[in-house]
Amino acid sequence: MNFTRWSARLPGTQRRAAARDDRSSVPAARAEYARPEGTPAQPDDAAPAPSPTETAEGLPGPALDDLSAREILGRLPAPVALLHGPDHRVAYVNDAYEAAFGPRPAGVPAAEAMPELDRLSVLPLLDQVLRSGTPRTVKSRKTTEGGSYTVTCTPIAGEDGVLVYAADVTDHAEAAERLRTSERRHRETAVTLQRSLLPQELEQPDDLRIAATYQPGGTDAAVGGDWYDVITLGAGRTALVIGDVMGRGVRAAAVMGQLRTAVRAYARLDLPPHEVIQLLDVLAAEIDASQIATCVYAVHDPNEGRLVYASAGHLPILVRDEDGTVQRAADPTGPPLGTGGWVHTSGTIALPPGSTAVLYTDGLVERRSEDIDEGVASLARALAGAKGSPQVVCDRLIRSLGVTAEHDDDVAVLVVQHPARTGANAELFHNAALDLLGGIEAAPRARAFATGVLTSWRFPVELRDLGVLATSELVANSLQHGTPPMRLGLRRTDRRLIIEVTDGDDHLPRRRQAEPADEAGRGISIVASIATSWGSRRTPGGGKAVWCEFALPQ
Repeated sequence: MNFTRWSARLPGTQRRAAARDDRSSVPAARAEYARPEGTPAQPDDAAPAPSPTETAEGLPGPALDDLSAREILGRLPAPVALLHGPDHRVAYVNDAYEAAFGPRPAGVPAAEAMPELDRLSVLPLLDQVLRSGTPRTVKSRKTTEGGSYTVTCTPIAGEDGVLVYAADVTDHAEAAERLRTSERRHRETAVTLQRSLLPQELEQPDDLRIAATYQPGGTDAAVGGDWYDVITLGAGRTALVIGDVMGRGVRAAAVMGQLRTAVRAYARLDLPPHEVIQLLDVLAAEIDASQIATCVYAVHDPNEGRLVYASAGHLPILVRDEDGTVQRAADPTGPPLGTGGWVHTSGTIALPPGSTAVLYTDGLVERRSEDIDEGVASLARALAGAKGSPQVVCDRLIRSLGVTAEHDDDVAVLVVQHPARTGANAELFHNAALDLLGGIEAAPRARAFATGVLTSWRFPVELRDLGVLATSELVANSLQHGTPPMRLGLRRTDRRLIIEVTDGDDHLPRRRQAEPADEAGRGISIVASIATSWGSRRTPGGGKAVWCEFALPQ
């Protein structure tokens, strides 16, 4: 093996040779600077001989030109091996290599004598290096001894050999692993916080079937602020919410949690959707003016067969009719939350029996390679063919849109079905209504009407009597404090009896403690005492509705 020829091809050898050529033409001034003090200048100082290297003790050592390739490689602190021939026989290993991996016998193929190269995934590269004449590198591979190395295999032209150079990167690998561990823990904390702030179990209204899915982004994507919620408002009405806080990590999840809590509080006020969004807009700006969020708040009333919604910069609701036709809600009714200075409005979209609505976040439809409208169109096509339970539809939409565990954004999907009931199941759902006309004569007519309807619905006598009493008190309260038009509505589901009275006055009643001498003020207290729940709300166009519910015996 010709080590002298190989030494000329070692990295940096050419640069050192060029440096010697440059030094041969250095002016006399440079030579004067390099000469020890007190030494007179000589005529040949303009072309000084190469300076010898210094030993560790500071004494002059041999010049680089005086060292053989074996001596150069032997002095390197990094493990180096020279392999020769098509079967990569060991030609030489330096002291650093033996210190790291032990002595290696010369003339033995590397596959037999150097198992560490197999563990470092280097052996498959040796043939490639010889064939292509191109260096190959494997980065930061661990050994059984516990260290980590980056190994470069360089072909030796004309010698049918390969130089293997291993750089110890153990400290760097351990630091990188500590960083990955820290990032993983941070992400796990954010995911745990995110999931804990989402509903642990969705409320299931009488008239709807609902399922939701949340999937965090892959390990390379930080957790975002996607969220959803289902809130029963009473009298058979249901609020559906989905939103997305822009940003990533624990901060976005924390803001999301505050917004979700606020939505539930505002929903209890039974306000129109645009008023809820208006309140959220103000709150979002107070929480963090730099944190922008989008949100849809929709309310379903089984008596109307539609969704009334307000959208703060969020993607449109999609509704699949029973025949497979997909309707798309109008564009957002206002800008994202936190922008301020905007008066939000409400929109409507039909949700008749047999239809399915989908609310979702941008992670489901947004791709870097296409416009987001194309993603929404793809979702609409997937929804047109999606049948089955809400959870089945959720899963099908996730798969159809190509969302995997390594997706680059988190995804939230809320699927709402308004089932079309037939046969025996339909007998559990009934509606009855009576317009209250004629002043005080309306009260006895309302009681008679309620008695007849509740009897026909085959309620137990005790429940029927409580329903008639609640009807009498609500109607009497409306006649005394409300204004026409007035209307009594009775509704039964498979789980509850709902009684609701509407009138044209928008002053909401409140429960108060009547004094013993008071002749009035006990109606709402009586209703609250006998009913499972009660409430009131203002109706669109002015007026109010006061309702109560009785849970049916199971």
